[in-house]
Amino acid sequence: MFLENTVNHTEQFGWIEVICGSMFSGKTEELIRRLKRAKFAKQRVEIFKPAIDVRYDEEEVVSHNDNRIRSTPVPASANIRLLANNVDVVGIDEAQFFDDEIVAVCNDLANRGIRVIVAGLDMDFKGNPFGPMPALMATAEYVTKVHAVCTRTGNLAHYSFRKAESENIVLLGETQEYEPLSRAAYYKAMKEQNAQHKEEEE
Repeated sequence: MFLENTVNHTEQFGWIEVICGSMFSGKTEELIRRLKRAKFAKQRVEIFKPAIDVRYDEEEVVSHNDNRIRSTPVPASANIRLLANNVDVVGIDEAQFFDDEIVAVCNDLANRGIRVIVAGLDMDFKGNPFGPMPALMATAEYVTKVHAVCTRTGNLAHYSFRKAESENIVLLGETQEYEPLSRAAYYKAMKEQNAQHKEEEE
């Protein structure tokens, strides 16, 4: 009697893991932890980040606690596809800053048998889904949502409130520009900020 084997051992496929959350939630910290663990296991690891992210270091991926790992800055997601050769694991930081092709790139790498670990902001400062992150989260096998602590209430924070006066969606910044807030604190702060803007315009 022929029994269909549900696992095809000749096809070794990879997968996609997404680590997402607000600013100061430990996304990069978790990305670095997973990549260092893979390196310890003697796996071949390659890490990429957007060339525009030069806050801490031009080449290294650095977390807010100064945990760091060597990376390759690239101007576009297509470069990752070209550079990720002979590797077991690919790490990508600040994925929200990449173009929409990053979704196809991650899926192509996973289909080549590579474990792809992606970290990025799931929402921009206006509380909207950020760039290619929703599509990455939808196509990933594993999604880990990490949270910061709200600076005003002490509750879990998953919004990145921008204190700086700028309407640009992309604004690289730190604690002087951004503050992690809970849902209630975020909408209260947005209301106050909008009221202040109206007063200044009058």
